[in-house]
Amino acid sequence: MLDCAGACNVEERVMAFDRRMSRRMLGMLRARLPELGLEQAYDPRGRQGRRWPLATLLRAVLVGLLGGARSLAQAEWLTDTLSQAARRALGIPRRIADTTLRDLLCCLPPSVLRRSLHTMVRAAHRRHALEPDGLPFGVVAMDGKGTALPSCDDHYAQRQTAGEGHALCGLLRTTTCSLVSSRARVCLDAIPIPARTNEMAGFAAALRTLCAAYRGIDLFRLVSYDAGGCSESNAAAVRAHGLHYLLGLKGPQPTLIAEAKRLLARLSPEQATAQSEDAIAAGGRWVRRLYISAEMAHFSWDHLRTVLRVESEQLDAKGRRTAYENRYFLSSLPLARLSSAQWLLVVRRHWGVENNCHNTIDAVFREDEHPWIVSDPRGALAVLLLRRVAYNLLSLFRSVSQRSDERRGAPWRWLIDHLRYALAVSTEADTAGLRARTPPLRE
Repeated sequence: MLDCAGACNVEERVMAFDRRMSRRMLGMLRARLPELGLEQAYDPRGRQGRRWPLATLLRAVLVGLLGGARSLAQAEWLTDTLSQAARRALGIPRRIADTTLRDLLCCLPPSVLRRSLHTMVRAAHRRHALEPDGLPFGVVAMDGKGTALPSCDDHYAQRQTAGEGHALCGLLRTTTCSLVSSRARVCLDAIPIPARTNEMAGFAAALRTLCAAYRGIDLFRLVSYDAGGCSESNAAAVRAHGLHYLLGLKGPQPTLIAEAKRLLARLSPEQATAQSEDAIAAGGRWVRRLYISAEMAHFSWDHLRTVLRVESEQLDAKGRRTAYENRYFLSSLPLARLSSAQWLLVVRRHWGVENNCHNTIDAVFREDEHPWIVSDPRGALAVLLLRRVAYNLLSLFRSVSQRSDERRGAPWRWLIDHLRYALAVSTEADTAGLRARTPPLRE
């Protein structure tokens, strides 16, 4: 059932690496699943007829996501193939029917799963797994994401009009908040965008929700957003929370973009304040240069301090230009607060929400192709949130727990294959001595 064409090669790929990885991954699950606080989560089901504890069912869904399942039926199949040692380690005693999992997900309030995501991130922060990497403070990048469904409820999924003769289509939209300053690029939250509004109009509410979720801990001080969210009201909302902003700048802000181009557009490569290069296929490379100025301080916006231009140039092996673009950004952060290299790094890190979080969720977990539940937007949102939890678990394991650069660069598909293999063949020797952690109190 699970990618049968390639299943026969899974063991071969896994065994190419140290078998100790199986124990490490099982240890990760044993240690990190209790940090979600699932045992203390609100259970909306009536007491009569409850056959399974809520935490057991949610762990089963997470095991399915972590094991590469493309549907609830495949998640059921995974719970049926767990080794006895893995069952004891994870607290999943036997196969769990896909209908049982679906019924729970469709009635579970999304707030329950978002609190588990927050609890998990707070636990990672306490053990210093989210320290800024190359920057003096935390940076959160926010970006919208939509998943199309053949259903809508005009609450979680917005009705999309495709015209007469077309099937009904709904769009499940969330605002992703990714901690791009950390090595793991964890997802801090996926905040539902109400059907009645849009991404830009919902920015202030999403930011308010994010700040409330992590009140009391110094997790981030800068908020970045692309040009779609660039407005004076959104910038003011960031400053109202005592944070700084970095916003993409394009045509919808004609006065600001014109002044930014007047200051920076004609500067030559020799006048760049920072530069980075990245090798690409066939001997080519991307060259990025930063041009920055404080001369627009207080221009049009009282809280504006710094304007940036990032010039990106793709060169082939012979040094010929094959692609070129310029991007402009506005920030309330004073120019002197970061070095030129750090300013360029902050701009590049902004795209971590798309390149690391969204791309992994789509390319590896196949969210857009396989949302698992398509006829109930609320159930689809529950799976979406648990998929972010699974992404965080693997991302923290890959980028923080692993010590060598080789392990930290392991392909996501390899990790998923290895974990699925470990769950199926692990023995008592593999799980002996693994410590379960005390579940944290819910925030």
